[in-house]
Amino acid sequence: MSHLTSEDEAHLQSMLRQLLQSVKEKITGAPSVECAEEILLHLEETDENFHNYEFVKYLRQYINNTVGSVIEEETEKCTSAQNQGEVSGYDTLVQRVTKKTRESKEYREMMHALKNVMMVVVESLINKFEEDRMLNKELDKKTKKEHQSGYYTDNCSDSDSSFNQSYTFMSQEQLQLLVERLDPIQPKEVRQEALQTLCFASPSDILNSEVWPNLRKHLTASLSDPDATFSEKILRFYAKSFSSSPFNMTREVYTSLASHLELYFLSGEFSLRISAGLDVSNTVINHLLKKVRLLNEYQKEAPSSWIRHPEKYMEEVVESTLSLLSVKHETNHPASPDFLNPLYFLALLDIKAVWFKKWMHAYYSRTVVLRLLEKKYRSVINSAVQQCLDYFEFCKAEANKNSRVNDFSQHHCSDKQNYYYTGPELQYVCFVHSLSLLGRLLIYKQGRNLFPVQLKNKKDTISVTDLLVLFTQLLYYSPSYPKTALAAHTDNYSPASLVMEILQVFCEQTGCAAECLYTDAVIDALLHPVRSLLNGTEVYVNCLETALIDVADILARIAAVEDGLSFLLYGENEKNVEEDRPAAVHVIVQFTKKLLHDNISLLSGSKSLPAVKGAFIFVCRQMYRTCEGLQRLMPYGLHESIGEAWKKVNLV
Repeated sequence: MSHLTSEDEAHLQSMLRQLLQSVKEKITGAPSVECAEEILLHLEETDENFHNYEFVKYLRQYINNTVGSVIEEETEKCTSAQNQGEVSGYDTLVQRVTKKTRESKEYREMMHALKNVMMVVVESLINKFEEDRMLNKELDKKTKKEHQSGYYTDNCSDSDSSFNQSYTFMSQEQLQLLVERLDPIQPKEVRQEALQTLCFASPSDILNSEVWPNLRKHLTASLSDPDATFSEKILRFYAKSFSSSPFNMTREVYTSLASHLELYFLSGEFSLRISAGLDVSNTVINHLLKKVRLLNEYQKEAPSSWIRHPEKYMEEVVESTLSLLSVKHETNHPASPDFLNPLYFLALLDIKAVWFKKWMHAYYSRTVVLRLLEKKYRSVINSAVQQCLDYFEFCKAEANKNSRVNDFSQHHCSDKQNYYYTGPELQYVCFVHSLSLLGRLLIYKQGRNLFPVQLKNKKDTISVTDLLVLFTQLLYYSPSYPKTALAAHTDNYSPASLVMEILQVFCEQTGCAAECLYTDAVIDALLHPVRSLLNGTEVYVNCLETALIDVADILARIAAVEDGLSFLLYGENEKNVEEDRPAAVHVIVQFTKKLLHDNISLLSGSKSLPAVKGAFIFVCRQMYRTCEGLQRLMPYGLHESIGEAWKKVNLV
């Protein structure tokens, strides 16, 4: 059984417990295979995951290897007889094959071997059960002695294996006593002993018991206990519950932890400020991060199972999460703008909002998330938009002062241990999380319908187009690096890299691209550095070559689609634009010609110039691949410029 996964072991506990009980009650002497068979049949009918257990897979493989050839042989014989009219009907065929197989020598030998194996296994389990019972008695005695000496140790197993944990099976009376002893009004020693017992109990048995509602209240209260021992043990119990219990049970554990955190952040005892930074080596902060991490791990795992349960269960998890992320001080609170809210802690642990990506992936959960965001938790979206605006204003101000923007993305990617985050670093981590969340939200029409949003410090609303313009401007205002430097980072967190990921996904989604990208405002923002270089005006761009390559990448993706190409050729709604604001195609072709003629002084001598030229030539190629596009590009004589550039390269 050692090859079983921890999840399968946990699910098989009840089956093994029933096997042991049946052996004790019904068998005297050698165990009975028929007894175990009855239990397995019952579990097959009642447990939807029955056939996924490693134990069951092993039995199926064993049977197939032993009597598989007999089944095939008998099937061929009966099929042949059926074709000759000797046997009629599918049911009759199955019955005959089953009967012949059970009468075969191979089947009898298999059953005999299984019976022998069962005798050994059950005997071993009974002995192990007795050993564990004796061990628990010894541990109880040891714990009592330690209590008497004033010393308390943690004997709660960290093992993921449910069998190695030697769970104690408790009756309802024992569970009720456990609840009473965990009441916060009880003495510390009594509660410590009760927590020790809780660590050895089966999480599924407890979550499925009648006493769980009261126990949940006591555990939630104990999470706030000044003695970290209590909350540490409760977190371990929660972690075991998440890994070994079904979603319909663990949702209550999750909401309990989320509720505790929400109350903690709203309480007066939490007074951390963004400007003061965050020392994660601090015991209190480290413990708080453990709680948030446990939530985040569950957030990423829950979508794989909640579709098999009623929607209301999933809604409880989603709402408790959004409620936690909406926590903030009142506006008139003196520290309101500087409040280190739960979102910062979640962003530190899941900077790219993987949890939100998984929740939005399936329609089943996406509908619930969007409905709750629209009706009750718009503040989550508003906060994300505000984070992006604040970071852009910071980058723009630094660019106007001609000073280099601090690149916090490289701090995050550093291999060095970092136990302290400054205020600006915390703001950057939260910005990346917000950017990733908004990028995922805008992919879906229902998500875009949540816009425009109204921010407290803005008179005008922020529309989807405004947000896309902001994203585009981040390509050249935020810190950036040459493409060769970016290759060294497998998971780059620079704003330009993150924005490119979002825009590339938008280009692949037809409906999303039409609503988000095919607008004059977004293309004007995308072509801003190109127009500035054409007009000879000053350009405030971090790493100009990288920004231009990124712009060309998005333009090429837009031009690769029929609707996108039409937009680049004629503008929004295919209306002819004014002469002072020519269509995107004219700006792109003129800039490409100047690149080919080396007429852009800011790029002269750049090692990346050939890459920039190639990127914009490819954009032009995407446009002149159609007759309509070729007709629009023909007057510029682009083919002549390309030919001259080719000759110049060959002469070198």
